[in-house]
Amino acid sequence: MAPKKSAAAPTVAAPVTPASMTVTTANTTTAKTTKSEDKAVWWTLWDYYKANTPQRTKLIDVFMGFLVVVGILQFAYCVLAGNYPFNAFLSGFSATVGQFVLTASLRIQTAQGNKSEFPSVSPERYVLFHPDSHIYTRLTFSRRAFADYVVGSLILHFFCVNFIN
Repeated sequence: MAPKKSAAAPTVAAPVTPASMTVTTANTTTAKTTKSEDKAVWWTLWDYYKANTPQRTKLIDVFMGFLVVVGILQFAYCVLAGNYPFNAFLSGFSATVGQFVLTASLRIQTAQGNKSEFPSVSPERYVLFHPDSHIYTRLTFSRRAFADYVVGSLILHFFCVNFIN
């Protein structure tokens, strides 16, 4: 004969969790910011950008913004007016996106804060002699980064022009 089951139900132990996995919600507060605080953060960021970014980097940023606008306009035209010469749309949009990527690479390589990240592309200092006023001026720039940008742009546009037919 089989043994009889006892009337008492077996007890199940509670699962054990490490202290690092426990979540306490009693003392947590959510930080909510107002719109005026958000605007203050954006204006502070904008003022810092204007004060500490070199003019050459700002020029690169404006060109990147222009490329974004051109890409949006090309895409909107394709959606609204149709894409009959689809090769032309793909070529133009690819040229815009490719130029944006190449410009972003140029911006990263020539930014003042990234000198240590690109030791082979670190800016060289050249002394230029102005013949009229006999004043020596120093220019800082990265020749290799700009040469890479120009060569990459030429190759990109060569393929885009050939893709149009």
